[in-house]
Amino acid sequence: MSARNVLGGTLEPCGIEPLTGFYRDGSCVTGPEDLGSHTICAVVTTDFLEHQRAIGNDLTTPMPQYRFPGLVPGDRWCVTAANWLRAYHDDAPAFVVLASSHERALEIVPLEALREHAVDVPADPGALS
Repeated sequence: MSARNVLGGTLEPCGIEPLTGFYRDGSCVTGPEDLGSHTICAVVTTDFLEHQRAIGNDLTTPMPQYRFPGLVPGDRWCVTAANWLRAYHDDAPAFVVLASSHERALEIVPLEALREHAVDVPADPGALS
């Protein structure tokens, strides 16, 4: 059975450049090893990246040992549901690709909050900074 997204459809890929996902397979699929629930496909913005750094989650510094390239505004990345929700409450949420966000995100984040920041990924996601 294929993974489902927050809308109940088949989970679509999130991003391959950079290659995202807890399992680095390009999707926000999750499993028992994913204790952080990396289930929200975010299109990151400057505000979101700065917020994450401020709460101790540096998403801009490369960490090759974890196959993490460091992010720039416009990158699509599977972020943890809890950190996305914290950014949402602090008025710094990233955009969300609903079709690429795993249904398990709904255990932490209400669908209405995700819908408020839903975006179709444009040809140049860097324009979303």
